[in-house]
Amino acid sequence: MNGTEAVRAEKRVYVDKQSPKAYHALTATAEAVRAVAQEAGLDRTLVELVNLRVSQINGCAYCLDVHTRAALRAGETAQRLGVLAAWRDTEVFTGQERAALALAEATTHPADAALQEDAYAAARQTLSDDATAAVVWVAVTMNAFNRVSIMSKHPVRGVPRQ
Repeated sequence: MNGTEAVRAEKRVYVDKQSPKAYHALTATAEAVRAVAQEAGLDRTLVELVNLRVSQINGCAYCLDVHTRAALRAGETAQRLGVLAAWRDTEVFTGQERAALALAEATTHPADAALQEDAYAAARQTLSDDATAAVVWVAVTMNAFNRVSIMSKHPVRGVPRQ
C-alpha cells in the first residue's frame, strides 16, 4: 500500500454526508416510525429504551450518546438507563417495556430463530398489533442508523471528567 492509499484507507467517509439523499430517506423513515409508534400508544421513553438497547447490542457509541440524552429529556431515569443492558435481571421495567425490549433484541439478532419466536410470542401477549409493528420498525430503523454511525465512525464529543 503506497502513501496515498494508506491515507485514503485511514480517512473515514461519513456515509450520511457522502450520500445525503439516502440519509434523508433514512431520516424520513425514522420520522414516519416515530409517528407510527406514537399512534400505537408507545411512550417516548419506551421508544428511547428500544433505541438504546439496540445501540448497546450493536456497540454504537454515537447512537448511545444521542439516545441517552433523548431518553433523559423524555423523562427516563438514570437508574433505568444504568441497568438497561441487564433489563431481564431487574424489576424496574414494565411488562410492556420488557416485551418491547425482547422483541427489539430479536429484531437485532435475526439469525437466532428461537430467540425471535420466543420474543415474538411474548410480545403478542402484551403488545397490540400496532405496538408490535411499531417496536419492530423502531428496532429496524435504529439498526440502520447504528450501521451508518459505526461505519462512519461518528465521534462522540464531550468534556471528560476531571
